Amino acid sequence: MHMTVIAAGIQLFPDGTLFIHIALILLMIWILNRTLFRPINKVLEERENSRGGHGGAAEAILKEAGDKESKYNAEILDARSKGYDTIEKELKKATESRDKKIAEAKAEVATMLETGRSEISTMTGNARAEIAQDADKMAESIAATILK
Repeated sequence: MHMTVIAAGIQLFPDGTLFIHIALILLMIWILNRTLFRPINKVLEERENSRGGHGGAAEAILKEAGDKESKYNAEILDARSKGYDTIEKELKKATESRDKKIAEAKAEVATMLETGRSEISTMTGNARAEIAQDADKMAESIAATILK
């Protein structure tokens, strides 16, 4: 029952009272500006002026500090990037130098190995010839001993 009374008072389409409400709101804003906001803004402005306008200077200093910090961070990032590039180049040079030294060592070892093999081959041939001569001498000696 109460709902029907409330529902009957609700209007879906605005009527002339809308203009009255808008006029009241504008009047309220004008009165608040005259009585409340203007004096408060005046006090705040006087406070700022009594400080000599240093509030703006503080903001400027903070902005300058922020700019310097961002510049510092950019320069640090750039320096790190250059450092990493330098490290990478030096590492590449060291790797190339190491590979070159390894190749030289391998070539030297291969040469030494080939030289050693040829010496062993020569020594083996000499030893066989010596053994053959010694074997002939021993055979003659044994044959002489047996025939005596």
